[in-house]
Amino acid sequence: MKKFLTFLFILAGLQLAEAQEILLDSLYRVLPVQTETYAQKDGEELIIDLYFPEKNGNEKLPLIVWMHGGGFAGGSPKNPQEIRFAKMAASRGYAVGLISYRLVRKNTETGFGCDFDAEGKLETFQMAAEDFMDSALYMKQNSARFNIDPEKIIAGGSSAGAEAVLNAVYNPDLMFENQEKYSDLKFSAVMSLAGAIVDARYIHKDNAIPGIFFHGTADNLVPYATAPHHYCENEKPGYLILDGSKTIVEKLEDLDTSYLFYTFQDARHEISGIPFPHLQEVFRFLKEIAINKHKIQSTIYK
Repeated sequence: MKKFLTFLFILAGLQLAEAQEILLDSLYRVLPVQTETYAQKDGEELIIDLYFPEKNGNEKLPLIVWMHGGGFAGGSPKNPQEIRFAKMAASRGYAVGLISYRLVRKNTETGFGCDFDAEGKLETFQMAAEDFMDSALYMKQNSARFNIDPEKIIAGGSSAGAEAVLNAVYNPDLMFENQEKYSDLKFSAVMSLAGAIVDARYIHKDNAIPGIFFHGTADNLVPYATAPHHYCENEKPGYLILDGSKTIVEKLEDLDTSYLFYTFQDARHEISGIPFPHLQEVFRFLKEIAINKHKIQSTIYK
């Protein structure tokens, strides 16, 4: 009986230690959301909802700027999943900005699928990438007011938001006519949930920032590797080849850049949701590569 009780105490101690290890990264109360307008475009106010940890002292905060999904037709920074993610990150010491952007495919007959022409898709990527960069630039220009570290900005997005963010970071030559506007804007890392870019060949040493990628191998909308967007047939107006997470990761590996790649066998586009069960590893990776400047190359198969 005594041995059994001893075992229970040991087990309880291990569970408590495990819980404390997890909670050690959740140290701060999260302040009420603060909403800023980062731009006005086409008669629309574009906002960024800011979540900050309540911290004492003047230590500057790393910043995550997050772009929601929705096929460039829907979605919102008020989405409960994104808010939950923002509060989790803020409790670990990050400032988090959830942004709105121009939903140019909203209330359109063709949406963003195979009936919408490839040229229009590229223009949509460009507009969304511009909105993302303008939101990040706004935060950098106001870094002193928000007490954020302008050298530790992390880009992130889901689905359409991930496409915009990845193209902004890895394909600026294809996205922006005026790259000079963003020349002082540097990112420590990028996080993509089921995203893709126009052309991985444009990733090079100067823009190959560390990346976190979540993607299903059977994603039916955004290619896992290299394939047509929405798997459109080549005679369709919306036929456009994109490079997905696997192709991007292979390029980063060639360039000796850090990455964390979660690949989900036979999963479809549902992987674009916030990966709450894996966020502990995500925060650990961000701390190691964005804060401590270590190199990690890791692929995790699910």
